Amino acid sequence: MKKQLLTVAATAGILFTSFNGSASAHDKLHTVQSGDSLWKLSNIYNVAINDIQKWNNLSSSTIYVNQKLSVLAPHSHTTTENTSASTSTSISSTTYVVKSGDTLWGISKSYGMSISGLKSLNGLKSDVIYPGQKLNVSGTAATTATTVASAPASSSSTYTVRSGDNLSTIAARHNLSLSQLMSINNLKSHLIFPGQVLKLSGSASTPVATNVSSASTPVMATYGSTSKVNSLIAESKKYIGVPYVWAGSTPAGFDCSGYLNYAYSKVGISIPRTVASIWDATKPVSSPRVGDLVFFETYKPGPSHAGIYLGDGKFIHAGSSRGVEISDMNNSYWKPRYLGAKTTF
Repeated sequence: MKKQLLTVAATAGILFTSFNGSASAHDKLHTVQSGDSLWKLSNIYNVAINDIQKWNNLSSSTIYVNQKLSVLAPHSHTTTENTSASTSTSISSTTYVVKSGDTLWGISKSYGMSISGLKSLNGLKSDVIYPGQKLNVSGTAATTATTVASAPASSSSTYTVRSGDNLSTIAARHNLSLSQLMSINNLKSHLIFPGQVLKLSGSASTPVATNVSSASTPVMATYGSTSKVNSLIAESKKYIGVPYVWAGSTPAGFDCSGYLNYAYSKVGISIPRTVASIWDATKPVSSPRVGDLVFFETYKPGPSHAGIYLGDGKFIHAGSSRGVEISDMNNSYWKPRYLGAKTTF
């Protein structure tokens, strides 16, 4: 009798496992380990923090050990399964719709492409992308007409700010420089708010960067206006010695992007929270100027570390071993890992 019961239980277990196995095809679960955070998971799985919260019905950023979290959008595989539904399927298999938190680097990695190849395919002139944008992920280089079609439609000469916007991305979407957009709207800082209406055309007095070098090694250059830059540098140096803390974003402890986000916000400049998203949201410059961001490739491909350029080949950053410190970009560790410079000014 005991043997029969065990056999029945085993059979039921097999049936139950089989049922759950088919259900889990819709999900990708992560079991929370000690030291995990939503920020860490968003980087590991290249998804936005708010998406993880939405998929798991989380009302806060608190998670706990052994908690199982879905890190894949529910039913996200359906577009590739319904290949015979209609002719639009062939389009969905060669295009990708940008989601909140996406980066060019993450998308290019998912489709086995280089960032430059993805940009060329879509006629992109910068690394800025935005939610809802459709990107080609296969085919030949985009024509001018394709590029225009994929840009956000603008039926007027104004733009209404939405939640999550920043000046850099708005400027890039409408083929303006950040300084032009600020000048057209007489903005004295980078602070904007949802519902604010920005002009996209009009007379503008664009500050011109001076002493920009084309040398291959980072050199100092200056902006026409330095008050905001000076404030940023002074603010960034206040936190020298603050220890490194994974996912830290306060003076009690910083990680590299948390430090940048905090320092820039203190002088009225809004930047994203992760290094990859900061890279995508800022404007490339040929050589760093004081106050610009300098990016490095460290523990994974693509931009994974960044700091604020101070001039003379020095930058300030939150390092994992000594916390917030000033380092030399030309030393044997940082020089071969340097990716480039970008600006918020």
